[in-house]
This record gives sequence, structure tokens and C-alpha cells, in this order.
Amino acid sequence: MSVRRGLAAFLALSLGVSTIVLVSSFDRSTIDMIAHAHKTRLACALLLVLLVWAFDALKLYFVVKSAGERISGRLAILLNWLRYFGCAITPMQSGGGPFQVFFLFKSGIPIGKGVAITLTSTLMTLFQLGFFVPLALLLQPELLQGRKLLQGVFSYVLVFVLVSWTVVVISLLRPRLIKKWAGGITLLLKRWGFLKPVKVLRVVRRVNREIDNYNRNFRVFFSSGMPLFALGFLFSCLQMVAMFSILPCLIWSLGMNVSFVEAFLAQALFLFILYFVPTPGASGVAEGGGAAIFSLLVPWNIAGVVAITWRFFTEYLSIAMGGIVAVRLLGWGVTDDLLVQGEEGAEEDTQ
Repeated sequence: MSVRRGLAAFLALSLGVSTIVLVSSFDRSTIDMIAHAHKTRLACALLLVLLVWAFDALKLYFVVKSAGERISGRLAILLNWLRYFGCAITPMQSGGGPFQVFFLFKSGIPIGKGVAITLTSTLMTLFQLGFFVPLALLLQPELLQGRKLLQGVFSYVLVFVLVSWTVVVISLLRPRLIKKWAGGITLLLKRWGFLKPVKVLRVVRRVNREIDNYNRNFRVFFSSGMPLFALGFLFSCLQMVAMFSILPCLIWSLGMNVSFVEAFLAQALFLFILYFVPTPGASGVAEGGGAAIFSLLVPWNIAGVVAITWRFFTEYLSIAMGGIVAVRLLGWGVTDDLLVQGEEGAEEDTQ
């Protein structure tokens, strides 16, 4: 999928579903509540966004450092914005990783190590969400009760996560098996005409080398790099707390009360689901599902506004910043190539 098509799909789904949600939930009291919103508390929500960006950058900075590499704080912020943009324009939010791996490679970090760093950062977040999701279902079972669509999506996500974690564990314990799978996939690509026969051996060697780098650097995280890795994990936790504080701040700005713990658990469950929604950037599902989930915390006539405003602060701002960075640093053409080719683009730079 090209950048323009991915961005168009993201905007169309987000705007379309947002319109439906607002039309179905808006009434006169909604306008009154918005008009009397506390501006100071809205400003606090914006400050929380800046705090989220800072903690997210520190998380990446220390994860990179725990792998024996260095990046600047400025690059860490840019990489996270690019991740948001890449996730927004690709199905399953899969485009964020290639952006980070590419720019880490351009900064002198090998691809295998860049993949390990990027995957580790994502797994940190999933591990934390995976810890809170059972608590959310135990303490707030009403979050999914009577919501057949969300129940179905959650079941699909749970299976996907279990399979993903299984592959990660196998890649660490049995790297040779992963090499065999990668070799089989390479041969299939050659048979289907996606890969020229003369390149097969070079690709297999390159993949095997990067798998070794990936495996070796994962071990570094949990040995000599453990203290720095722990710092990265700490900032990942702080980033999540700051991000989950935005929703209660928005609700309080409308003059309503909400339990911070309930809002925290609701967001943990919802974000866990959104990580694996197949639409670009989870668009559509995020706006509609957000209104459904948050209606347990606020009246329906304000749930749509809260969901879309929450989405604006937690996602849209970062995606916009990432889009600006991507276009300024790469341009539309190179960005398209990066999404299509993934690591192949980085390989060409080594030749």
C-alpha cells in the first residue's frame, strides 16, 4: 500500500466513523458541556501529550543504549513520530517498524540490531497491556458484556498475540528453526516470481546474518545491558501512565467525575485490541469502539466527543508530526519505497 492510499484510507475511515459517532450521540446538552469545558484542564491534557513524547523518547533512547548503541534524544523523538505515522497508514499498524529500522540503520545501527530494538520496544508495551488486560476483565467485566463485535475482536487479538509471542520465543530459543522457515519463504518468493534466482543465495545469507544479530542483541538486553534495559522499561511504564491520564483529564475538563483506575483499565483493554485491528492505524474501530467503551465511563451524549478528542490527543497529533517528518526527511517517493520494500531498501544502501 502506498503512503497516499494508506493515508487516504486512514482519513476516510477516521472521519467517516467519527461523523457517524457524533451524529448518533450529539444533543443540546453536549453543546452546553463543550461550551463550559475547563480550558485549564484541556491544557493539562496537551501537557500530558508532551510528557508522553518525552517518556517515549527516553524509553527508546535507553533500549538503544542497552544494545550498545547510541542515538540522540532528538532522533528518538523523530523515530517515535515516524512510528506513529507508519502505523497509521498501514494495515495491522505494521509500517512503524520499517521506518524505525531504516533510520536506525542510517544512524549506523545494523538491521538485525535495529529489528531487535524496535521489536523489544513494541513487546514492552504489549507486555504491560497484557498485564493490565486480565485485571480489566476481572475488575470490570462489563467492558465486553453485550458487545459482540468487541468480544470477537478481542478473541482474534488474543489468538494473534499468543501466536506472535510463540514465534518470538522460538526465535530466541531455536534460531536455526527460524532460519529454515525464512529459507522456505525465500524459495517460495522465488517460485512465485517475486525474487530473482540469482539473488536467492545472497538473500538467504543476509537473512541468516540478521537473525544471528537479532538473537545476539536480544541476549545483550538481558545480560550486560540489563540496567539500561530496566530504565527503558521504567520510562515505558511512565509513558503509559501519562498517556492513560489523558482520558480522565478530558472527562474532568467537562465537569464530570470518573475513576482514574476505571479509565486506566478501560484504555488498557481497548489499546490491546487496537494494536491488532487490520485497518490502517486501527482507524474506524478506534473511533467507534472508543465511543462504545467510554460510554461506560460517561453518558452516551458525550462519549463520542470524548472518544474522538482522546484519539486526537493520543494519536492524531503524533501522526501529524510523523507525517511532517516523513515528508521532509524522505519525500513521498522514498516513503512509498520504504513501506513497500521494508528492509530491502536498507540492504541496497549497503551495496
